[in-house]
Amino acid sequence: MIRGTVVSVRLIRAPWELLKRVFGWLVLYEAWNKVRLSWTAVGLRRFETREVGRLGVSPPPRALVATVIATYRRPESLRRAVAAALGQTVGDQVVVVVDDGAGLPDLPSDPRLYAVSLSRNVGVAGVVRNVGVRLSRSRYVAFLDDDNVWERDHLERALAALEAPSGGPDGVYTALRRVSADGTELDVLSVPFSRRDSAHASFLDTNAFVARRTRALHFSRLRRTPSVLPREDWELIRRYSRRHTVRHLPVPTVRYLANPDSYYTTWL
Repeated sequence: MIRGTVVSVRLIRAPWELLKRVFGWLVLYEAWNKVRLSWTAVGLRRFETREVGRLGVSPPPRALVATVIATYRRPESLRRAVAAALGQTVGDQVVVVVDDGAGLPDLPSDPRLYAVSLSRNVGVAGVVRNVGVRLSRSRYVAFLDDDNVWERDHLERALAALEAPSGGPDGVYTALRRVSADGTELDVLSVPFSRRDSAHASFLDTNAFVARRTRALHFSRLRRTPSVLPREDWELIRRYSRRHTVRHLPVPTVRYLANPDSYYTTWL
């Protein structure tokens, strides 16, 4: 009886396992997310557009690259992230901080820093970041979470690849040095880009991503709870790579915190 049950389960799972091998489990999960969560994006898109209109009366200055930092109730780590962004060796940049409705702490006085608060907490990282992307005016866009920091040459390395005389890609991502809350280094995530591999493994993170501004450079507006997979970082880079070239730079320039107190992500 037990053996028969095991065989039945395997037969039931066989089509799913075949689909995973052919398309990749992340692609299948995202397709299911769109089926069950697409209705949530309608209102969130309207909210995003209203906020851009409200905040865009005084837009940030133009720059070669805009760094978008989404934040929510982490004043100390936000200051560290802002310092890391402003401390880049690339001077022609603007840092756009978008607070998810909690209120902004005191931040450095710097003409390259532009900080705004949403009118209410939306709780969707993609929407918060999209407001920053749409407010900014730059050739390239980079992303940094409020609990992570960059090495000083992060943007310099990325822009050197993007603006290579021989013709660079449209987007690049560097390696991530992942650390625990106590500062212990866990590992270095450095995986060459492959659309096929990205369908089966989640190694794409926008903290390491710098890309040319195009219509494709926006985050998903689905209301993803922390347990929903894949995350919006994966969705953006994979969708962007559909019509744009993406390349990996195997140099760890991001110090990435595996944060148990993350507002948007559940760490196991």
